[in-house]
Amino acid sequence: MKIDIAGKTFLFNEEGLRLKAYKDSAGVWTIGIGCTYYPDGRKVKEGDTISKEQAYNLFDNVVRNYEAAVNNGVRLPLTQNQFNALVSFCYNVGVAGFSNSTLLQRINSRANEEQIRQQFNRWITAGGQVSKTLVERRKREANLFFKP
Repeated sequence: MKIDIAGKTFLFNEEGLRLKAYKDSAGVWTIGIGCTYYPDGRKVKEGDTISKEQAYNLFDNVVRNYEAAVNNGVRLPLTQNQFNALVSFCYNVGVAGFSNSTLLQRINSRANEEQIRQQFNRWITAGGQVSKTLVERRKREANLFFKP
């Protein structure tokens, strides 16, 4: 599967667009639409700038890694909304975080809605602190996951 236009819009709204490198809530240099590295693997660093077009191209290149992680990790059919929600989650927590998550285990074991929502809600810290932004994002991702 691939993220669709609705999924991209969801992610754009979650990540925002910044053309100059900034430190995210965890202190990681970030640019464009929440990107922390470039397609060639270089990390974003202080002073980096990109154009709007470059930001969207960067996103399109980087999001493929997260689509692949969801496609490789989930062992049952997903709706487009479920896929979009999981790509958003993976984009935020990283491939390793997603691939090793209890959330993924619960989804693959066909856990009930409450158990899956609980797992989304575990991923709410940045820099060791609970982040209100992440609390709200996880609610939106879980709601998208369970949206028909």
